Amino acid sequence: MAKSNINQSLLQFAPMQSSVDEGFWHKFSSFKLNKLGIDDSPIPITGFYAPCSHPRVSNYLTLLAESLPSESSEASLIPEPSHGNRNRCSVPGILYNTNTVESFTALDIQNLLKKEAKKIWDDIQSGRAVEDCSVLSRFLVISFADLKKWSFHYWFAFPALMLDPPATLVNLSPASQWLSIEEAESLSAACNEWRGSKSTADIPFFLVTIDPNSRATVRLLKDWEACQSDDHKILFGFYDPCHLPNNPGWPLRNLLALISSKWNLKSVQFFCYRENRGFADMSLSLVGEALITVPQGCKDAMPNAVGWELNNKGKKGPRRISLAQSMDPTRLAVSAADLNLKLMRWRALPSLDLSALSSLKCLLLGAGTLGCQVARMLMAWGVRKITLVDNGKVAMSNPLRQSLYTLDNCLNGGEFKATAAVESLKRIFPAVEAEGIVMAIPMPGHPVPSQDQDSVIDDCRRLHDLIDSHDAVFLLTDTRESRWLPTLLCANANKITMTAALGFESFLVMRHGAGPFSSAGDLSAETANSSSSDSCGKDANGKHRLGCYFCNDVVAPTDSTSNRTLDQQCTVTRPGLAPIASALAVELLVGILHHPQGIFAEADINNSVSGASENPLGILPHQIRGSLSQFSQMSLIGYSSSSCTACCPTVVSEYRNRGMEFILEAINHPTYLEDVTGLTELMKSATKFSLDWDKEIDNEDEDEDCFEI
Repeated sequence: MAKSNINQSLLQFAPMQSSVDEGFWHKFSSFKLNKLGIDDSPIPITGFYAPCSHPRVSNYLTLLAESLPSESSEASLIPEPSHGNRNRCSVPGILYNTNTVESFTALDIQNLLKKEAKKIWDDIQSGRAVEDCSVLSRFLVISFADLKKWSFHYWFAFPALMLDPPATLVNLSPASQWLSIEEAESLSAACNEWRGSKSTADIPFFLVTIDPNSRATVRLLKDWEACQSDDHKILFGFYDPCHLPNNPGWPLRNLLALISSKWNLKSVQFFCYRENRGFADMSLSLVGEALITVPQGCKDAMPNAVGWELNNKGKKGPRRISLAQSMDPTRLAVSAADLNLKLMRWRALPSLDLSALSSLKCLLLGAGTLGCQVARMLMAWGVRKITLVDNGKVAMSNPLRQSLYTLDNCLNGGEFKATAAVESLKRIFPAVEAEGIVMAIPMPGHPVPSQDQDSVIDDCRRLHDLIDSHDAVFLLTDTRESRWLPTLLCANANKITMTAALGFESFLVMRHGAGPFSSAGDLSAETANSSSSDSCGKDANGKHRLGCYFCNDVVAPTDSTSNRTLDQQCTVTRPGLAPIASALAVELLVGILHHPQGIFAEADINNSVSGASENPLGILPHQIRGSLSQFSQMSLIGYSSSSCTACCPTVVSEYRNRGMEFILEAINHPTYLEDVTGLTELMKSATKFSLDWDKEIDNEDEDEDCFEI
């Protein structure tokens, strides 16, 4: 055989190099946000490397998305490496991730390295390293993930046990020179067979025996005892990721420590296996001989360890990668928007249901001062599906108070608010699924000419379909009568309905109760009319049904827009009122979504304790009334009225039975709703009662005729 003799010198190894795929950082970010939170416990990971496959390029130990444990795995945080892949030898590793950059820089790196090196040493002593040789290449990573900036600080270490004194190199040659032609051909074939078998392809350390007939065999390390023969050459082989012609790769260091400790060999012939185009290449592979000296009494002592990787500047220190530039801006926006919500779940609200919020479909009726604020608040809570309905145009006075508009939206007569608001939402958050619909809402007290009836009926049907296709509806219009039809349709469909209304210095925010037939399905008008007021006022859980926006009124909604002065034509409120009311309305909706009873949840008041225990977000009031002049706020409860012009069983039954005919009659005849619900008779009785009361006052002596109201 031919050899290239080299004077004995210290055996020098080419350091292992690392590579991290972007997919690893993406999955790790998701893993931290969705599972780890602020838990900084070590995370088992898997690295992958393969033999060098190019004469000028070394292979790296690589981290991929699958290097991390599965997020859905509750039983174990240990990743499941794939086996039998010739291009990826699985190597166990550990990830220490810190929550702050200060903690990252304060890590005791020498202690961490020593801790991992001891695991390798213990595996050598116990014999595990012979059974599962991948543990000889154990590695560790320390990191800090700045998820606000999508920046990652990280540092690899490949613990290597240092022989003391160091091993000396006797000779090192290409395998094609060290071996005879027959031996080289046989070894090449044996290696290709080893690499082609699923059971051995990814085993990175092995034995090579060559018999007197130049026949090479590749075997497992645990077959060492069976390989002992005076006439066989034995080489200790390993998958060498290094391409350098004069240096073996880093994995040889721990293999020599194993050989020295386990088999007490003084001279070791090693085989650095390398490939070209996926097949064994004896001209790239190296064979060498090393001499090992172990001082007496030191065989069982753990050697010192080295292994921290140099950074891109060739210095000992961490690396940093930023993915912000390479990521899609929309994806970045989604991640950043969800970050605050996931942080909330880490810190205080583990039961926060982000999927319920992201899948929620919200319909906003009104895209003015309240509509703009509510849309922004919904997006902040993670709601992604928003529809705005409005038929107005952006006026010069709007942008200062209506946060989704600018001066450009006012020019040339103004853009429609619904479409301008949607464009603004998409500029703020490109991932929002927003739609703007320009449509007027038919209103009682605003008679419809016969030639316009078809158009109004189309609007009614369209509104019905919109409410039917959404999960929650916000009533944010600026007139009382414009809220009547949506309230009726929501009561009919049993939709979560939120109302926000403003005065000059006061506001009302409320959630409507469940519809009157939410538990009984469609009822005929006769059945509904014959029901007692007690039974009609109960919801599906047998509790008093909460009222709607109209339940406290004793008159039907009528035209409030005609014959109004300038101050009455504009919504005149203190500027701080709309943001407060909008925020409360959205917070109230989120509370409903997280309450176990949802729309049927009972109302809580300020000093309620039971409600806070049921709902992780606190109490769930029915109405919130506030005053800026007093800087006060109170929670009130109002139950449904059997004479409500919008949600009582009689009105809902009339709508179900007569449909658009009923709505047109309510729109065209101001007193129709009062007649249907009995409010007309109630007012007559009240007037009569007042007259009788006056008569009784004149006769102060007849106390026996007085009665209590």
